[in-house]
Amino acid sequence: MHVSTYLMFTGEAEEALNFYRKVFPDMEVSEVNRYPADSGELAGKLLPTRMIIGDHNIMITDSPNVHQFMFTPAMSIFINFEEEDDLVAVHDMLCAEGEPLMPLDDYDFSRMFAWVQDKFGVSWQLNLP
Repeated sequence: MHVSTYLMFTGEAEEALNFYRKVFPDMEVSEVNRYPADSGELAGKLLPTRMIIGDHNIMITDSPNVHQFMFTPAMSIFINFEEEDDLVAVHDMLCAEGEPLMPLDDYDFSRMFAWVQDKFGVSWQLNLP
């Protein structure tokens, strides 16, 4: 069995993929798939593409349809960091054009934690246990 988080974009999946490459320099892109040239407006856009952050598999794709729903903070990607500097760097990049949902701080449950929504609306919980 293989489990992945699946992120569905409406045209900006490749922009998101390139952004996440900058945010997570050790990220691995294990499979890239594209709509064929005869797909009209979707030609060259991403079909399910696999990336790995840490040991977490994430699939991203461009949907052929525009939906009335997007990402919600009710589903977030939770990352435990080993180094404070790494957490702060990721936090700062995700927040640059995103929005903090819980500011970076020392909380009762964590010595450093932040919950942010990036510029694409994807929610990330960043934790230093």
